[in-house]
Amino acid sequence: MKKPNKKDNVNLFFSAFLVLAFIVCAHFFTQFTSTLTSNVGTIIGVALYVVFGLLLFYATRVGDGKAVKRFSIVTLIVMVLPALYIIIASMATGLPFHDVFASDYSGSVSLIVSLAGIALGYGIPYTFLSGFEIESDDETAEEVSDSSVLEGGIEADLLEDEAEESTESEEALDEEVSSEEESSVE
Repeated sequence: MKKPNKKDNVNLFFSAFLVLAFIVCAHFFTQFTSTLTSNVGTIIGVALYVVFGLLLFYATRVGDGKAVKRFSIVTLIVMVLPALYIIIASMATGLPFHDVFASDYSGSVSLIVSLAGIALGYGIPYTFLSGFEIESDDETAEEVSDSSVLEGGIEADLLEDEAEESTESEEALDEEVSSEEESSVE
């Protein structure tokens, strides 16, 4: 395992500071947007929380390696689409659950819509990019590729059972072949 150096610790500190600073700024922006009329304040508030989700993704997924690109349909269906629906339903009066998701009478964004904005901001990049692979030493990479099964894990037990079954079936097959050879010799 790689020991974190001073640069890594500084990056972690600034990532945590970035998240905390954004929470404080989001509070003041939310107070400001509550004075705006109808959907304009809601749109600005939701956009603010989507940016917060993007910053949260950045703060939790940075690394030294190369970016791991992939497409996750599960993340899209479970995180992004419901968050998008909550945001749209909070503004569109004809959709089901509009009354539940709509902003309160003070004009500020409701808590569920704020959380949906954060989930949307985090979920969009997470659907296409899982993070960064940390490059390891050549020896460690060879060890991992040679023994891809963790000792003592469930997969190791299953492979062990399969190996025992195949040896038992091979022994039974050898016995059958030897008994057929003996009967053909007689």
